[in-house]
Amino acid sequence: MRFLIQRVTSAKVDVEGKTVGKIDRGFLVFIGVCATDTKEIAVAMVRKLLGLRIFRDENDKTNLSLADVNGSLLLISQFTLYADCHHGNRPSFINAGKPDLANSLYEYIIELCRSEVHTVETGIFGADMAVSIENEGPFTIWLDSEEILRKNSRS
Repeated sequence: MRFLIQRVTSAKVDVEGKTVGKIDRGFLVFIGVCATDTKEIAVAMVRKLLGLRIFRDENDKTNLSLADVNGSLLLISQFTLYADCHHGNRPSFINAGKPDLANSLYEYIIELCRSEVHTVETGIFGADMAVSIENEGPFTIWLDSEEILRKNSRS
């Protein structure tokens, strides 16, 4: 599972010209699911996401979490996070999870986040979406479950 996280002052997602999700300060999270992902992996990834301390404190240090700043989440499913560009110039998406699995885990991630965060907005799974952001920093973090789980197993 892969999360591309952007710290934003605002973000929104439109489908067919209509805004379907919009937040102010918080995280815009693009979520990629692969064929071997599970609910247990989703739990670990959400735990890491919500624990990230990447907002500035009173000393201008990135030391505050999403909860510390009463931030919101905008969650967008994005299978292209599993693009394989090793061969040729046309990406392969063979490593991306099948739509049924990906949608199920995306919905589970939304559910987990809504149990912890006051405002969780979403895109529409499988839709052609237009995402607009005001990235704060800019600050962008890449989380890959293989790295998260490997580090957790060494602890």
